[in-house]
Amino acid sequence: MTLWRIRATVADRPGFLSVLTASLALRGVNILTVQVHTTEAGAVDDFLVDAPAELTSDDLVAAVERGRGRNCWVARSEAQGLADQPTRALGLASRLVRDPDALGESLRSLLNADSVTWRPVAGGPTGPGHGAGTMRLPDPYGGSFEVLRTAPSFTPAEYARAQALVDLAGVLARQAADRVTLVLPDGAELTVRPAVPADLPGLLAMHARCSARSLGRRYPARGVATPERVRRLLSPAHGVTLLALAGGADGTPERVVGMANLSAEGVLAELALLVEDGWQRRGLGTALLRRLVGYGSRAGYAALLAHTRADNVGMLRLLDRLCRPRTIDRDGSRWTVTVPLHDRQAAGVPATESPTGVPAARTPTAGASTAGASTARASTARASTAGAPDAGARAAATSEVETPAAAEA
Repeated sequence: MTLWRIRATVADRPGFLSVLTASLALRGVNILTVQVHTTEAGAVDDFLVDAPAELTSDDLVAAVERGRGRNCWVARSEAQGLADQPTRALGLASRLVRDPDALGESLRSLLNADSVTWRPVAGGPTGPGHGAGTMRLPDPYGGSFEVLRTAPSFTPAEYARAQALVDLAGVLARQAADRVTLVLPDGAELTVRPAVPADLPGLLAMHARCSARSLGRRYPARGVATPERVRRLLSPAHGVTLLALAGGADGTPERVVGMANLSAEGVLAELALLVEDGWQRRGLGTALLRRLVGYGSRAGYAALLAHTRADNVGMLRLLDRLCRPRTIDRDGSRWTVTVPLHDRQAAGVPATESPTGVPAARTPTAGASTAGASTARASTARASTAGAPDAGARAAATSEVETPAAAEA
């Protein structure tokens, strides 16, 4: 027995698929898997079959045509073709998470393409889309991929799968762009990046190391946070959670030492900050808060709110230094600081610069990352078959070092 792949267009009418399968069965062909691609010309059925060794490709084409199949394409297949399409797609997505530079090769595997070539111009002259043998996809790092396949013709379903893989690469690109190295005034280096659900154990461990005084200032209502509440903070519906991590460079395990939250509802966003006791008064809170203000400005929120206690002098001074103009509403020992972002923009205060004139830490944007990556790719002329530029070019385009201007009070 021999494995073959067969693709044919079948009229989308009751009974027509059974006629095709019956015609194959008469030649001793066993259908192992089938996928259906909906197209304007009809249903395109993609079969993986096990056929008698004596049958040739011409015999299979004849059997398909007798079964009322049209535009038949037949090719030999290997054992790995037995893996179903969802399993293959998930495997490629997992590979892409581990190696974001593998997008070009992942697209070639997903689509069984003849070649995947990276182009320096996004989408080419005709923009993203697909034809019979060509598919054009944007590269989240800049430029575009041109996918070529002689046969069979690309279908809308395959284009949608490729777009989903590109979307995943886009998420990874944005995460890489937001990951920075932070150098504190005392020389300590930390990594600041967006939080992910897998960070829950490390964040709970940081809460366990924090004093009751620090937790009470971060959670003024109760002074504690349940694991479920901490889990929700990791993935806000609207906003962002940033983590500061120490260690990892010298082989020691990374540990979370700071958390900054921005949770939005409508045009208002609430910010909050928790820094482990041993890392307080070293500039970490200043750097994290500055990034939250910049994020809120870019996201278009009208104002930021911070709820704190009257005895949290460090937080109040930090907000006063970085977030003017602002107003304070007092409700006993609970204070609410409001920072109107539109007033900052009208006054010409950049989103990532302190209004007092202290230079702010640079915040890489998606646009800057894309432009940098595009330039790096063009300079290295990476239009190879695999289509993915080298990791060095991407790292240079998406990493930078921040230095806080001064430690918080």
